[in-house]
Amino acid sequence: MSLNDHGWGNQPGGGKRGGGNQGPPDLEELWRDFNRRLSGLFGNKGGGDGGGGGGDAGKRMPSISPRQFGGGIGIVLMLVVAIWLGSSFYIVDASQRGVVLQFGRFNETTEPGLRWRLPWPIQSHEIVNVTGVRTVEVGYRGSDKNKVLKEALMLTDDENIVNVQFAVQYLLSDPKDYLFNNRHPDDAVMQAAETAIREVVGKSKMDFVLYEGRDQIAANTQKLIQDILDRYKTGILVRSVNMQSTQPPEQVQAAFDDAVKAGQDRERQKNEGQAYANDVITRAGGAASRLMEEATGYRQRIIVTAEGDASRFKQVLTEYSKAPEVTRSRMYLETVQQVYANTSKVMLDAKGSGNLLYLPLDKLMQATAAAVPAASAEAAAVPRGLAPGPAVATPDAPPQTERSAPGDASSRGNLGSRERGER
Repeated sequence: MSLNDHGWGNQPGGGKRGGGNQGPPDLEELWRDFNRRLSGLFGNKGGGDGGGGGGDAGKRMPSISPRQFGGGIGIVLMLVVAIWLGSSFYIVDASQRGVVLQFGRFNETTEPGLRWRLPWPIQSHEIVNVTGVRTVEVGYRGSDKNKVLKEALMLTDDENIVNVQFAVQYLLSDPKDYLFNNRHPDDAVMQAAETAIREVVGKSKMDFVLYEGRDQIAANTQKLIQDILDRYKTGILVRSVNMQSTQPPEQVQAAFDDAVKAGQDRERQKNEGQAYANDVITRAGGAASRLMEEATGYRQRIIVTAEGDASRFKQVLTEYSKAPEVTRSRMYLETVQQVYANTSKVMLDAKGSGNLLYLPLDKLMQATAAAVPAASAEAAAVPRGLAPGPAVATPDAPPQTERSAPGDASSRGNLGSRERGER
């Protein structure tokens, strides 16, 4: 008898009722059929029923009592409970942190290792990687050639358009804030990065963005992104901002290159002019300093010479006041000696002595001028009684027969004798 056939229309004699007199199934027969099938599952098979008639079904096959059936269900329930409790264990790696949720609400954060929590649905957990570096690309995807112009084109402070591409690398600093304070924290990083770079570029000149200010723009952008994410409590730490490319739009690239070359030429010419100016100014400064030193030396020399002349004049005046005639004669002889020092003519005193021989003193003086000083040559070459220079007769002084030093005693003696002879 099949379970699908619920025994509708069975009669006590084993026959079936008429077509329209069908009644409810026999509950005892249903229970016996269920026991028989359950015994077949456990391997306890009884003899055949001989075509379904003649004999008690309880004698042909053993039946399971409700008490035995309840014990089997208990074992199954214990296995299910053990599996349910075992599902509460989880492992957290060294680079991860575990976040335990209790009825969907944050409960605690767990450190790396083997951890256990209450089974679901009481508690659940989330594993968050806190050491992995995550990257958000702004203005491009994958490579510099795959541009996203909607994100890359920006306006500078001097109303020029530039194409800026950069990448933001960040870590997770707080798993709780990362999971619960923002619905899409990675998108928040993207939006904060785009907002920050537009603000920084909008306050800068085009040349500063394209050339010398790349590092400073990256640093300012990183700081501003971190401030925005901290304000939103995203639990994200910005590690670095890498500027991939900063250039003008492709439509004006050629004109911009020409402008850049012109600017470079201008800077080069300015540097050359500055170098030339530094050279000329330095040399002019040196020449001016030399002239100043020469002028200072000349002034000091003139002053010292004038002071010496004044001192000498005072000394001569003192001597002149003591002996005017002698001093006058001495001054005359010194002047004549100074005048005829460089002349080649020799004058002899023929009046005083007529038997003196003429010597070529001019030739001798020229020959010895390169070897000895002029004063030493004159003292060594001129004989007594001869004068190296012409003796000029004046009314006040007799002709000179011998040159001598102004203080020489022989000169004074000769002068005195001639004066006495004339008298």
